Amino acid sequence: MRHFDFSPLYRSTIGFDRLVQLLDSVAGHESDGGGFPPYNIERLGDNDYRISMAVAGFSESDLKVEVKEQTLTVKGERNAGEDKSRQYLHRGIAARNFERRFQLADHVEVRNANMKDGILDIDLVRNVPERLKPRTIQIATSEPTKQIEAAAVTA
Repeated sequence: MRHFDFSPLYRSTIGFDRLVQLLDSVAGHESDGGGFPPYNIERLGDNDYRISMAVAGFSESDLKVEVKEQTLTVKGERNAGEDKSRQYLHRGIAARNFERRFQLADHVEVRNANMKDGILDIDLVRNVPERLKPRTIQIATSEPTKQIEAAAVTA
């Protein structure tokens, strides 16, 4: 796989920090844990969305969902003390801590989060203010204007 170094662009991208972060994330420079935990993003309706994350092995007390500015952060931290009492012959369930971040679009709010059967569901809703919604302007029909014709004066 090819790796691109965008560091020369940093000097000339003042004010475009978000663009540089996107380039870095696409190039794979961001340490996101290698795609752990896996997640889905669903569209439930015109303004309703759901993020579903597979968090097998984590309880509700091990997870923390936080929204700050336009970033949704999901952290999973397991108590390392409980694993020492077990002796595994094969360990296929990931037990590492994780932190997954999602950039929320403008006017997107987290409605709630719940967990069932090892799946963490985070429901989102987009509330666009009325003043920002597109609206249709009716075109009024105008009555034809009357023209007054002057008679030519001959002398």
